[in-house]
Amino acid sequence: MPTSLHSHLLLERFQALDRFLIEHQALWKPRPFTHLRLDWEGTYPDLARHLRQNTLADAEGEVDPHALPAPYPQLADAAQTLSALGNLPASALRAAAHRLDVNVPGRKWQQIEAFASHLAFRAPSRHWLDWCSGKGHLGRRLLQPGQRLTCLEYDPELVAAGQALSAHHHLPVQHIHQDVMAPGSAEHLDADTSVVALHACGDLHVQLLRLASQQNCPQLAVAPCCYNRIATAQNQALSTAARASALQLSLDDLGLPLSETVTAGARVRRQRDTSMARRLGFDLLQRQQRQTDQYLSTPSLPVAWLAKPFEQYCRDLAALKQLDLHGDIDWAALESAGWERLAQVRNLERLRNLFRRPLELWLALD
Repeated sequence: MPTSLHSHLLLERFQALDRFLIEHQALWKPRPFTHLRLDWEGTYPDLARHLRQNTLADAEGEVDPHALPAPYPQLADAAQTLSALGNLPASALRAAAHRLDVNVPGRKWQQIEAFASHLAFRAPSRHWLDWCSGKGHLGRRLLQPGQRLTCLEYDPELVAAGQALSAHHHLPVQHIHQDVMAPGSAEHLDADTSVVALHACGDLHVQLLRLASQQNCPQLAVAPCCYNRIATAQNQALSTAARASALQLSLDDLGLPLSETVTAGARVRRQRDTSMARRLGFDLLQRQQRQTDQYLSTPSLPVAWLAKPFEQYCRDLAALKQLDLHGDIDWAALESAGWERLAQVRNLERLRNLFRRPLELWLALD
């Protein structure tokens, strides 16, 4: 399968991804976190048994996909083939101006450099537009003598901070306080504008793609993220091919590409694990108390809640959900069961995660 996608190859890859995701949606749509038992476990009992018996440490480690029971190896191979892409060609990028990266976090600056060094536009830009610009770091990195730069940002504090930085570097930048979801945002897009957006979330990058198409912007580069941060309950496809697809994506489905774990310190990992184990323990409790095998959504909680004893944590969370607790509750057993279930969830997620990159590519191609 070719890894450099262009012209008809874009549609061919999209349709192959579409078939793969639709055929196996029963394996990746249900979240192990919200289900005690997954329907596919009855179809593939050997794989389910293998994953459920693994430890939390096993879930954190690398695994040879061909060492797992079927159909994991076959699905892993297919996902890898469908997700294979070549590298974007690098483009000439002038060295950054002196101290331009000051006050920019290191990770963010690396992302800006990577983004800027792969903009292979056909014509030099006359007017850059930085969409959802924050302080305008990306736009300033791209700005060259003789070019204009406009930065659109919703947060007035970021607008003011960006204007101060541009003035400090003596750069002719216009920072505009603009809600890009408002009708007036289209006025900033025209046939002379080269638009860039790095990490515009959900509806923000969708709005840009629609408006840039309507306004005939000749050059556009977007790094989308947070596909699930949209106002609708279902994904609203953009392309003709995706609109014709039978694949319907909920907000939970759209969160799958965002679930990739990143390197974190021991303290952060411990907090994450404790939080999830407690939520899973509470989930077992609420199912018992409500006498229903249904997941009960709970709100995000401050880290300080993890300092509470497990019993108090559950009682306070039950109060938040207006759930009256009754009967004798073995809190120690419940807490232990939460940790046991966390290990099972993390290992069962291995199968779901095979579809993370194919779904992300489906969304990007759309």
